[in-house]
Amino acid sequence: MNDTPTPEPARARAVLSNEDFKLLREAVLFYLKAHEDDPISSKYSHLYHRLGSAIRR
Repeated sequence: MNDTPTPEPARARAVLSNEDFKLLREAVLFYLKAHEDDPISSKYSHLYHRLGSAIRR
């Protein structure tokens, strides 16, 4: 039997900062305005709103 303690995994770090979310949200809004008639724009609209809720956390 091995009684040596196993090391704990390293703490996860955030990949994106709040500033990154703001920049991404601004880029998605720019895309939405330029491609309003595109059928996929509804997916970008949902992404835009999810990014907004991520900023408020």
